[in-house]
Amino acid sequence: MSREFRKDIRGRGASSNRANRFLSTHFEATEEDYDNYLLEEERSLLSTELIKDTSRTLVTKNSSPDVGFEYSINCYRGCEHGCAYCYARPTHEYLGYSAGLDFESKIHVKYEAPVLLREALLKKSWHGQILFMSGVTDCYQPIERKLKLTRQCLEVLSEFKNPVSIITKNALVSRDIDILQDMAQWNGCMVFLSITTLDADLARSLETRTSTPSAKLAALKALSDTGIPTGVNVAPVIPGLTDQEIPKILKAAKACGAQMAGFVPLRLPGAVLPVFEEWVRTHRPLRYDKIMSAVKDIREGKLNSAEFGDRMRGSGPRAEQIRNLFKLTTRTLGLNEKDIKLSSAYFKRPPQTGDQLSFGLDELVSLV
Repeated sequence: MSREFRKDIRGRGASSNRANRFLSTHFEATEEDYDNYLLEEERSLLSTELIKDTSRTLVTKNSSPDVGFEYSINCYRGCEHGCAYCYARPTHEYLGYSAGLDFESKIHVKYEAPVLLREALLKKSWHGQILFMSGVTDCYQPIERKLKLTRQCLEVLSEFKNPVSIITKNALVSRDIDILQDMAQWNGCMVFLSITTLDADLARSLETRTSTPSAKLAALKALSDTGIPTGVNVAPVIPGLTDQEIPKILKAAKACGAQMAGFVPLRLPGAVLPVFEEWVRTHRPLRYDKIMSAVKDIREGKLNSAEFGDRMRGSGPRAEQIRNLFKLTTRTLGLNEKDIKLSSAYFKRPPQTGDQLSFGLDELVSLV
């Protein structure tokens, strides 16, 4: 799509479909195409397409040393939230799609996720390890409101008393308070709301289909008020755009009952970089140089770092300033004072059909 004649697509974070690095050919509509036969075809990119995912496993083991979880689950691949900065966009290229509009409009759905999760928890090798939801794409993205696959997975986890940690940008998580509140009774869950900005106008263009900042805070309060351990993840922190909001976000989250807090600086791996650059040129053209220069400030003069450890922290004086601001604010507000840990001690496999056949000899004699 030509940037000159089409810069903004309503309700989407990306402005175009970037070329897939794994494919040798790529089609991009021209202005002449729009004037003729491609108009309706290209408009179809605006509608979300659900595609059945045929994966036969759900639990994924993480091998990255700088990600704070070992096992994760998700019912969806691709994310309709459409955040322009989303580090997960390149994962759609492995499916043969673009990391641009395809990532947020072609959603692979694991319709059998609850069944696959049950099968995983029934394995003798599983001992109730903590599971993480939304390690890549958001488990509470808009289609979850209709499909309720994440909710069904929570019901399975509650039945097995298997702990789960959730992070989401969608207030829809408050729908499942009934399950989460029960799980909290045995230290079985914690929920983080990811908040990038409190500026509703900025959020509307930067993370188009996430919940509004006020809705996220309301969900945080609703969860906290029922005794569910909650936290806020200030992510991503975009230098030159949202870094000055760190104290305001943390203060607002604390007022809504958050006990924990974290942050992650902006990451622009692979195809995320051109998508984000295009967003800045489209929505903040006068600040383009300032924002991209600030990003380089936390990446040693580059726009991204893929090094373990550094990619999640950033480096240099500006990155250190961000860390210090976060630490000072959390200490002042009393966040992260309590070490909240989830427990696998209550994990148990529920009775299965046929279990009654495992009676010992004494039990069988007593039944005669």
